[in-house]
Amino acid sequence: MPRKSLKVDDRLHDYILDNTLREPEIARRLREETAGMQGAGMQIGPEQGQFMGLLIELTGAKRTLEVGTFTGYSALMTALHLPEEGQVIACDVSEEWTSVGRRYWAEAGVTGKIDLRIGPGAETLQTLLDQGEAGSFDFAFIDADKSNYGTYYELALKLVRQGGLIAVDNVLWNGAVAEPEIEDDDTRAIRELNAHIHTDERVTMSLLTIGDGLTLARKR
Repeated sequence: MPRKSLKVDDRLHDYILDNTLREPEIARRLREETAGMQGAGMQIGPEQGQFMGLLIELTGAKRTLEVGTFTGYSALMTALHLPEEGQVIACDVSEEWTSVGRRYWAEAGVTGKIDLRIGPGAETLQTLLDQGEAGSFDFAFIDADKSNYGTYYELALKLVRQGGLIAVDNVLWNGAVAEPEIEDDDTRAIRELNAHIHTDERVTMSLLTIGDGLTLARKR
């Protein structure tokens, strides 16, 4: 029995995609358009999008949050797995990037499920709390500016219900979190959040090595 996760090289990654990926055609087209854009590295991979869809179904989620939408791939995958009455509140600061996603959301017929809010994510989440929305969300996905990860996590923890799930992306930061000599603001912020969630008794947690690292935290 191996003591650590198997290293996934390009050949094995291709095998995984060839034998497990069920990506909708419209999601594939959005992902491929995004791949040609500046900042394409912010896009989650298709296997992660599929995994998030499974999480939505497993939790029976109807109301979800997303902090960091970029070109809308994760919001699209979430919306496609939500029930007809489901909703994702998607937070981003860019009209330009999210305008790409809007086209695909409309084509997929899920625009009515996605409430896009342009502005700083922490302000949007705080507004929801001020409006009495604490404990009313089933799922939250955090994939925005890393320096504010701790703030997003704390606000999301208030907004999700007991038994609700928070998914935090990029928690391995391409391995930088394990390199002590790397001390930029983003890396420090991710390290601090990783350490915080590790000892946070308010949640049950696990860090998965999918993509750039994905932490799942279930609110107790």
